[in-house]
Amino acid sequence: MGFFGRLATLIKSNLNDLISKSEDPEKMLTQIILDMNTQLVEVKKQVAVAIADQKRLERQWQAEKGVADEWHKKAMLAVRAGDDELAKEALLRKKEHEQLAAGYEDQFKKQSAAVSQVKLALQALNNKIGEAKRKKDLLIARNNRAKAMEEIQKAMGKLSDTSAFDAFSRMEQKIEQREAEVEAQGELSEEYSGDILKNKFQRLEATAGADADLEALKREMGMAPPAEAKVAARVEAKAEEAEMSAAEMAELEEALAALKKREDVSAKG
Repeated sequence: MGFFGRLATLIKSNLNDLISKSEDPEKMLTQIILDMNTQLVEVKKQVAVAIADQKRLERQWQAEKGVADEWHKKAMLAVRAGDDELAKEALLRKKEHEQLAAGYEDQFKKQSAAVSQVKLALQALNNKIGEAKRKKDLLIARNNRAKAMEEIQKAMGKLSDTSAFDAFSRMEQKIEQREAEVEAQGELSEEYSGDILKNKFQRLEATAGADADLEALKREMGMAPPAEAKVAARVEAKAEEAEMSAAEMAELEEALAALKKREDVSAKG
C-alpha cells in the first residue's frame, strides 16, 4: 500500500471513529474538516520531503557525471603523456563514476515521477477538502431539517394518542351536563317561585308558531283548504255574525219599546 493509500485508510478510520463517538453532526463535520486539514499539512510535508529527495538525487547524478568527465579528461592527459597505465586507471575510475551517475539518474527519474503523482494527489486532496467545506453548511442544514421533522413526528405521535381526545370529550360532556342542570334549576325556580302567569305566556309564545306550521304542512299535502278559501270563509262568517247582531239588536229594541209601553199604561191606571 502506497503513502496515499495509507493516508486514505487513516482518514476513513478517523471518520468512522468520529461517527461512532459524536452525537452532534455539526460538531462532527467541523471536526472532520479540522482533521482533514491536519492530514493535508502532513501530506504537504511528505510532498516537500519527496521534492527534496528529487533535488538531492539530481544533484548527486550531476555530480557523478562531473566526476566521470574529470576522469575522462585525466585519461586523455595520461595518453598524451604516453602513460597508458595511468590512462587505464583513469578510465576505470571514470567508469565507476559513470555507473554511479547512471544509478542516480535512474533514481532521479523514478523520484520525479513519484513527485508528479504526489503533487496531483495533493491537489486532489486539497480539492476534496474544499468541497467538504462547501458541503458542510448544506449537510448541517439537512441535519437541522431532519431534527425538525423528527420533532414534528414526535408531536404528531402524541396527538394521535386517543387518550387525550377521550379526556377532551369527557370534559365536553361534563360541561354540557352542568349547563343542562343549571338550565333545569332555573326553569324550576321560575316555575315555583316566579310569576306563573308570565311563564304560561312564555310557553304559549314558544309554541305559537307550531299550529301555523302544522296548517301550512296540511295545505302542502292537500289535507286542508288553500289559504284564500279559508280567508273567504272567515269574511263570510264575520258577515253573518254582523247580520245576526243587527237582527238581535232590532229584536232587543222592539222588546224595550213594548216594555216601556206597558210601564206607561200601568202608570196611567
